[in-house]
Amino acid sequence: MKRSTWTRLMSMLFAMGLVAAACGSDSTDTTGTTEAAENDTATTEAATGDTETTEGEMAGIDLSGVCPAEIVIQTDWFPEAEHGALYEMIGDDYVVDAANQTTTGSLIDAEGNPTGVTLQVRAGGPAIGFAAPRVQMYTDDSITLAYSNLDAQILAWADAPLISVMAPLEINPQIIMWDAETYPDVNTLADLGTAGVTINIFGGAGFQDVFVAQGIWSADQVDPSYDGSPARFIAEGNIAQQGFASAEPYNYEFVFTDYGKAPKYQLLHDAGFETYSQTLAVRPDDLETLSPCLELLVPMVQHAVVDFAADPARANAMIVDAVATIDSFWVYSPELGDYAVQTMNELGLHGNGPDSTVGNIDEARVQKLIDDIKAAGLDVPAIWLLPTCSPTNSLTRHRLLVPAQGE
Repeated sequence: MKRSTWTRLMSMLFAMGLVAAACGSDSTDTTGTTEAAENDTATTEAATGDTETTEGEMAGIDLSGVCPAEIVIQTDWFPEAEHGALYEMIGDDYVVDAANQTTTGSLIDAEGNPTGVTLQVRAGGPAIGFAAPRVQMYTDDSITLAYSNLDAQILAWADAPLISVMAPLEINPQIIMWDAETYPDVNTLADLGTAGVTINIFGGAGFQDVFVAQGIWSADQVDPSYDGSPARFIAEGNIAQQGFASAEPYNYEFVFTDYGKAPKYQLLHDAGFETYSQTLAVRPDDLETLSPCLELLVPMVQHAVVDFAADPARANAMIVDAVATIDSFWVYSPELGDYAVQTMNELGLHGNGPDSTVGNIDEARVQKLIDDIKAAGLDVPAIWLLPTCSPTNSLTRHRLLVPAQGE
């Protein structure tokens, strides 16, 4: 039986999105927004209690007429277990479109019942010309939600503003990895800096500037030319490289047999860069229209995170099938899917926030991220510098616990 005990929890105010919009406008009159926030507070407090919601109470949800007929989620890469909660919500009637690299099927509830709408999960990365999902969202109006790394979301606010409504992953899976035999005394990212190792990463990230400003690395160590290929890391052997804790260590040991060993690594999170990666985000202009849908959908995603962490077999099989059908350079085996979920659970990538809630966005952590980015000399838009106006909008209305290992 799936573990699915939920306890009611007051969410961060839905009105936060309205406050953010007011702070971003030219008007200084926030009376209406303040009144809306007060009303929403009263409603939330009245509904909050120490009640439990069982899995059955999440079943039989009808999203038709409340949500778009097809909810489209733009991800950041090929299908993979890090996206597992999304595939957990797609029914067995799914169809993979290899040409467009999408997986579409009935959006199902916690017991596998259709909810009256369909869910389409779109591959990112090469599928969209390596564009960021937030950029793709502003070129395609059919996208309902897109993955968004919170640090990039802050820095790109002026050009492609998004509001995150939940974070399916508690900890960012991103790592920097290196060859353990070449650098036996390197254990941390700071050690890489001391050793002067070249660090090959994707361009456009913000963490490297933060680490340079903090003295962890020097700017001339960072090479933003990484394209996702293992070739350079294997051929040169003496560089460090960006990756995912839930993928690269397995691939380099068992898939890339010309390397054939597990690299050492450190999570960016453990090195101090505590962004939320792969949040689900909406365009600010769509927030009010989508809010009735999101209030039902976000708890379903929370539930899917917990269910996938506990029993990933069906969703992982769908991911493996989708990757095989797309038939690109990206490969994904059942063994890698199993490793990914085990690693996500062990490292707390699937996990609970500081208030024992899956998917919520902790304000103190966001503030630390803003402070770190600002201290690195990067341009933080004014809307993110006002405590009541940070454009995150957590709709996690239930406390939902990922089981501890061994339970």
